[in-house]
Amino acid sequence: MSPTNKTFLLPYFTDSSALFSAIAEQPWAIFLDSGFPNSQQGRYDIISTSPICTLVTQGNITQITCDAITTESTLDPFDLVKAELLPSTAEHELPFNGGAMGYFSYDLARRLEKLPVIATDAEHIADMAIGIYTWAVIVDHHQQQSYLVGHTQTDVEWQALIDQFSVLPPSRANLPFQVTSTVRSNMDEGTYQTAFKKIKQYLKEGDCYQVNLAQRFIAECSGSPWTAYLKLRELNAAPFSGYLNLPDAQVLSSSPERFLKVTEGTVETKPIKGTRPRKENVTEDEQQIHALQNSYKDKSENLMIVDLLRNDIGKTCKKGSVKVPLIFNVESYATVHHLVSTITGELDDNQHALDLLKTCFPGGSITGAPKIRSMEVIEELEPNRRGVYCGAIGYIGFNGNMDTNIAIRTLVHSNNTIRFWAGGGIVNDSDVADEYQESFDKAKALLDLLKEFSA
Repeated sequence: MSPTNKTFLLPYFTDSSALFSAIAEQPWAIFLDSGFPNSQQGRYDIISTSPICTLVTQGNITQITCDAITTESTLDPFDLVKAELLPSTAEHELPFNGGAMGYFSYDLARRLEKLPVIATDAEHIADMAIGIYTWAVIVDHHQQQSYLVGHTQTDVEWQALIDQFSVLPPSRANLPFQVTSTVRSNMDEGTYQTAFKKIKQYLKEGDCYQVNLAQRFIAECSGSPWTAYLKLRELNAAPFSGYLNLPDAQVLSSSPERFLKVTEGTVETKPIKGTRPRKENVTEDEQQIHALQNSYKDKSENLMIVDLLRNDIGKTCKKGSVKVPLIFNVESYATVHHLVSTITGELDDNQHALDLLKTCFPGGSITGAPKIRSMEVIEELEPNRRGVYCGAIGYIGFNGNMDTNIAIRTLVHSNNTIRFWAGGGIVNDSDVADEYQESFDKAKALLDLLKEFSA
């Protein structure tokens, strides 16, 4: 039986983080954040909590908890999520009408491909954490309208949600958050140089055309990560941001990169390859844009990933429908300029958004090319597993729509530590000093965030 759809027009508030703050501490609370008003590049915010079902994958086991009853399955995690998404007859006016939200970690790829086991798993969190949400607040900043959408709620439950999200919660002092140690990387410059040389050797031997290499930063901390997220969205507002309060971790993402979007069967992916740091001087900043637009190396790197993603989405899209309407476009963010391309297609009639996600996972822009060999090299040379980093955060709706990010510029908080990663693609003509510095350029906002809360 398909879910019955309800929609109610709520008052519009400019800053959705104020609405979410009332539920931020609740288990499985999720805020998919456009970054508005600090960023004008996104459009929709999505807020929800209290999923009716959760799916948590660790290794080969997925625990499925519905109505307080937990079962275990060894079946494919993507297929298990798809099985919980009963098709909806709702109109497609809004991007999301309830459905699945959460994260698919980079290491979930081990369920799809045979990869070596070398790097240390210091994360100790789920490979996938997805909730099935039967209601959500959708905020449309372009139209300046907010909606409550829902399924299965009783009249009393529905009215309680309307009442809760029709007013801003009372202003409250932010809960304290503090970084209590220095920030440490799992690679010093010498370790990075050694890994870089090894990648260059693989490139020379023809194993790969491009490999993404990242370092992991970690610090001890105490207090509320929601407070840290509120500062993060000021420092590095981005259109594919989000905050997830999950049982074993909190995820704070300020990603500028869309992975996969499906709207009524139309597929879009927007890989980022090519970066320049922002400059305070306007003339120097414009020179950075010009240099990026005219960089043969960066455009070559971007084109490799465009070709990889054209192939990936072509596996589930209609023959002949895959196009590249925009290539090598410069997008500017708080601390960096990025080179971004857009690839589109039409999902085949017998394919689901989760089939698309599965065949493209993880995103080629953060692995390299060819993808599987690049992932083998990453496992060999990066000291720690990536966990959520370079996975995907987002939603897959009952209505078949989907939008997910690439989980870069993303922090993970658990067990009184906070971690994040930064890296970049290495190709034949990459320079080790430039690539090492680029990882710090990309990490700047996150390093600034932790500095802000240091004792």
